[in-house]
Formats: sequence, C-alpha cells, structure tokens
Amino acid sequence: MSEGVGTVEASALAVRRPLIEKSDPFAIASSVRSDLVGAFAGKRYLIRTYGCQMNEHDTEVMAGLLQVMGYSPAHDEMDADLILFNTCAIRENAENKVFGEVGRVRPLKHRNPELLIGLCGCMAQEKAVQAKVAKTYPWIDLVFGTHNLHRLPELIDMARASQDTVMEVWDKAQYLIDDLPKARKEGVRAWVNIQYGCNKFCTYCVVPYTRGRERSRTLSSILEEVRALGQTGFREVTVLGQNVNDYGIDLGGPDFADLLRAVGRVDGIERVRFMTSNPWNFTDRVIAAIAETPAVCEHIHLPVQSGSDAVLRRMNRGYTTEYYWRLVQKIRAAIPGVALSTDIIVGFPTETERDFADTLELVRDAQFDVAYTFIYSPRQGTPAARFEDPITPEQKKDRLNRLMDLQNGISRTYNERLVGQTVEVLVEGVSRTNENVLAGRTRTNKIVLLKAPKTIVHQTVSVTIESAQTWTLRGQVPSTPAGVSAGATA
Repeated sequence: MSEGVGTVEASALAVRRPLIEKSDPFAIASSVRSDLVGAFAGKRYLIRTYGCQMNEHDTEVMAGLLQVMGYSPAHDEMDADLILFNTCAIRENAENKVFGEVGRVRPLKHRNPELLIGLCGCMAQEKAVQAKVAKTYPWIDLVFGTHNLHRLPELIDMARASQDTVMEVWDKAQYLIDDLPKARKEGVRAWVNIQYGCNKFCTYCVVPYTRGRERSRTLSSILEEVRALGQTGFREVTVLGQNVNDYGIDLGGPDFADLLRAVGRVDGIERVRFMTSNPWNFTDRVIAAIAETPAVCEHIHLPVQSGSDAVLRRMNRGYTTEYYWRLVQKIRAAIPGVALSTDIIVGFPTETERDFADTLELVRDAQFDVAYTFIYSPRQGTPAARFEDPITPEQKKDRLNRLMDLQNGISRTYNERLVGQTVEVLVEGVSRTNENVLAGRTRTNKIVLLKAPKTIVHQTVSVTIESAQTWTLRGQVPSTPAGVSAGATA
C-alpha cells in the first residue's frame, strides 16, 4: 500500500489537445473543467493505494488531476480534506482490509465536517461492493470505478454538494482516455500504461470485469510520454498492461516487440521493464526484442499459476505445462542471465495432491528467481466462484507453506551466487526502513541495500555484493570509477 504524492508533470496543463490520434477513434484528450482548475487551492488530499502497478499508475493520474484542481498532498489523514481508497479486487482479504480502513477513518469526519472519503478502483466495479457501500457505509461520499477515473474533478464537485453518496461506476470504457495529468512519486522510475483491460477471462480472475476488454494506446502517444520522461530526468520506464504482449492487436498496427524496441531507443531512458505478460502469446519476436534491445532489462515476469495441466484447463489459462517449460527454455537460451519471476495459486478448486506435486516439480525445473504465491480466493462473478471446493483451509495453508519453502531456497541460492560480484544498480532513494541506507535495483530487479552518500541517489553505479538474503542483497560502491566491471549482469 502506498500514498499518492508528487508533483504534476509539465505536460499536465488545464488546456489539452483536442484530439489524440485519428487512427484511434476511441481516444479523447483529457481536460479539467475550467471552473474547477485551481478551485480547491488550500485543500489537501491523501490516496491510499492497494494492489498492482496498474493501481499505482491510476493513483498518479488521480493525484495529477487533484493538483490541477489546486489540491496539495496531505502529510497524514488528520491533515486531509479528501481521502481516496484506490482498491484491488483480486483477493477477498484485500477487500476486507479496505473496508476496515474506511471504517477506521470515519471519525475524522467529526473533526473535519468537510472531509470527503472516496472508494475507487477495481473493488468499486463490483456490484456487491456497491450494494455494501449503500447499505453499510452510506457515509462514504464518493464511489467511482476504473472506467471513469478521468471524471474525478466533476465527481468531487458533485460530492461536495450532495448529502448522499455520489456513485458513478461505468460497466465498460466508453473511450480510451489519453494524456491525463500525472503526479509521479519518484524522480527516476516511471510507469507508463500501454494497454488497458483483458480478454483472457481466466476463471478465477475479476480483471476482465473490473478493467474491461483490451484497449491499446497508439505507439505515438506512448512514445511522446516516454520522451517527456527522458527529458525530465527519469532513467527507467516500466510499460504496463494486463497482458502487455497483446499490445497493438486491437489497433492492427505495431506489436509489443515493436514497442519494446521503440521505447528502448528513447534518449535518456536507460532501463525498460514491462508488466505483465501472458505465456500463451509470448512470441519469438518479443524474445528477440528483449535480447537485442540494450535498454530492455533481463527480467521477465511470466505467471504460470499452476504446474498441473488439469488445473490450468480449469483456470482457462490457454497453455500447457509443456508449452510453458519450452518457453522458459527458449527465453533462457536467447537471453543469458535472465531472471524469471512468476505467480502461483495454490488450493484452486479440485486441486489434488498430485496436481500440487506437479506444481512443485515445475518450480524445481524452472528455477524462478522469485515466485509470488497465493492461496486461491474466490471472487464473486467469476466462473471459479461456482466451482465445488473440497480442499480445506488447512490443506491450502500447508501447500502454500511447502511451496514457499521450496521457492525461498531457490531465491536464496540465486542471491548467494552474486556475493563477491559487481553489478549495475540504479539507486532509487533512501530505504523505507532505514534512512541511513540507500536502496536500488539491479537490471534483474533484485533489491540492493547499501551505505553510501545520498549524492548517488538516481544514479546508476557499480555495486559489489557483500551479502545475500532471500529477498535482498547488501553491497558497497567500490572506489573505482562508475560503470559495471567485467562480471555479472544482475
């Protein structure tokens, strides 16, 4: 969870271009209604963000819109005139946590009668959540979904004048909103949406229902945003989409491989990453683009979800374990030193002990650097929520613990191999847990902690790895000039 703060990009002006691209009839330029520009000067906002990088990016957009309206970031809840909960709907426990937090801040309304509390993001798209707000949380002032995020200024204006909850949740995107202002939190890494929505309809996933069908931005619009980032000092860009390797299919133009090569050529951008890819459409062209574009990092997040073909079929994943394993081998052969991470769900309805054993076998064979592991959580409205589920909670927890033990050992081994080697690290800033320690990432997305002068923040430096833990590395900056010495790419 994070807070949305930052400064609005220079491109985020109140007056927008009238058109984005004639080739994309669903794209419109963003605008803030003229009477709302600067109208809330002196007011403060706080955004609590849950979930994935897509939600983090949405928070940057909302913060940008709010700052155009005159809002400034609040230091804490006590200081805020507007608190927004930007939510995730992937797992039930996340939903329960959000409602717990919403209830916790309610008393602040007595202290500040003008305080507005809003619920937005993927949770807001769910009919059950909307009904729950209406019945149990009527003092929430504002509810809006992922498809009408750009309407935030008007919705705030409506909420300030209403005694009832203002609820506006569109079932689908009416058009692709482009060129929205963004208040980016960091000065070195940036997220850039290239695609919205998902067409895959995995049986356990709510994303196609909360984010809608796949919609790609035009390449020219994406490159314009990335060039602006490079010109303002950003060094790393992560292109975002629910299935980035589907990029461009709906436009019939450049594909994801073309996009990676184009973004990798932008001046000032040293590193390019992407999230998230689906194995079934991870083409040879994409692999070649990663291997042949120096700026594209040697890290691929490739969710497998299960090592059992029977479970994959019930998940509607569209590939087999043999296909996935061949893809892993192909990637490793083409991209030396590549780091692979993945997502795995345990306890999916009807998963047998044999199915789970197949997952453990795949993890041993694939040797992921990192695996994000979850117990299956049924989400209302998805096909899997109707499946019979004979697996007990104790069995699910046991399987998760066994999987984590296996993967943690693999992750620790990978990190320990880097001890004594010198790697390239982009220093992002001060560690969240120790202000005397700096934190950065290797090209393979490993977190490195180091004690060094703060003057190297936002710089790419050589770091000698001194020790390794399961999730982090510790190192020091050699006295030699910057630049990676002969040795590891990590």
